[in-house]
Amino acid sequence: MSTKLQDFDKLSTRALAAAIATGKISSVEATTEAARKLAEAHTLTHCTITPETDEALKVAKAVDAARANGETLGPLAGVPLAHKDMFDRTGKIASWGARIRADQPATTNATVIDRLARAGALQIAALHLTEFAFGPTGHNYVLGHARNPWDPTRITGGSSAGTACAVAYGAIPAGLGSDTAGSLRLPASNCGVTSIKPTWGRVSHAGAMPLALCLDTLGFIARHVEDLALLTGIVAGSDPRDAHTSTVTVPNYLATIDQPVKGLRLGIDATVIGEAHPDIQKAVANAVEVLSKVGLTKATCSFPDWTTLDHLTQVMQLPDAASAHAAYLMTRPNDYGPQVRARLEVGHFIAAVDHMTALRARGTMLARTLETTFKQCDIAILPINADPLPTIAELDVAGGPQVQQTMARVVKFCRPINYLGLPTLTLPVPRSGNALPTGVQIVAKPYAEDLLFRIGHAYQKLVPPQIARPLT
Repeated sequence: MSTKLQDFDKLSTRALAAAIATGKISSVEATTEAARKLAEAHTLTHCTITPETDEALKVAKAVDAARANGETLGPLAGVPLAHKDMFDRTGKIASWGARIRADQPATTNATVIDRLARAGALQIAALHLTEFAFGPTGHNYVLGHARNPWDPTRITGGSSAGTACAVAYGAIPAGLGSDTAGSLRLPASNCGVTSIKPTWGRVSHAGAMPLALCLDTLGFIARHVEDLALLTGIVAGSDPRDAHTSTVTVPNYLATIDQPVKGLRLGIDATVIGEAHPDIQKAVANAVEVLSKVGLTKATCSFPDWTTLDHLTQVMQLPDAASAHAAYLMTRPNDYGPQVRARLEVGHFIAAVDHMTALRARGTMLARTLETTFKQCDIAILPINADPLPTIAELDVAGGPQVQQTMARVVKFCRPINYLGLPTLTLPVPRSGNALPTGVQIVAKPYAEDLLFRIGHAYQKLVPPQIARPLT
């Protein structure tokens, strides 16, 4: 390996883009190395659905030639990325992690893919996801289960499993995922990396596979918080293709990421946190200690009835998902994996009046949260995992009678945040020795992503990113 590629797996998207722009490394070299590392990561974790190395190298050569000719290029020109395989791309059929997929190749890119491409990024692979993005563990009974890069017997979390594995291994610096009930936060936490779930509506969903549109949120998984700021700034903003996107101005997140965080109030809801396993409670306490060292002050906060919030989320999500799959469930029921089919079927038994009540209550519950939870704090901290990292076998419930109960425990601390639509940053908890990774989520008011990035950037100065390799 060339000496200039020795630290490739440690580079952020921002640093890699700068290295390519200044000629320290070519896009072809970066793409070749990313593809090599992704193949290694796939052998360990089953993170890739479709490698696209040859196509990516053609684009990389074009970028290098354009730069040699002195052309003005985008901020991500020549940077190799890879994404969860649920986004439309012209001329391709996304797998959706399933046997069932679109009948014809897409004629346009998803908005997020298009905005990344316009910034100059290239895509080297389509990455693993839970079937139809409907599962929080990384199990996929159609394509095979994802495996954790720290311990391949353990779950990755889902549904953005492939993105988290590839980022954690160092094959790519960042990649797209989605979050309907924890699908960015859980795999980021379980693989020891960071993620951003933006405010609902902050990022266009046009051209992305829907699960439950009333909750679906697109975001990134990365090793470096600065990359979350960079990439979110590129893809966020209103989109005429998606009526749900916000028209609130997107700030320059990188311009403020180094601003001090001293004096910001960190809300701690001891009651909600106390529902986690004792080891998870200790992990949250460790993260609080780090946040205190970077200047945050501890404050008490209280979320509205967490159980009610979780119930309302499910009453919204399950009928929405079942409706999206109604035709396929009637005509191709045997093409579903057992876990996803069992969960989708539940949605047909939730009354329309209950679904509408949950939708109407959403604004009220958000207002109550902003008035009470954030009354004496700027951001709040919560666990992501309810329990220490389980094995793949332990959560292999397929379509059995325990599936709903098991999934509920996994997403216990994630689902209500989707109902509220609040922006949420995942941060890995400091680990030592052979400790398995876990993370915390920092929750902010709507459109306060800039605040989250500032806090996360300061946090990473004390808890820098780590590259995942199997623990011994």
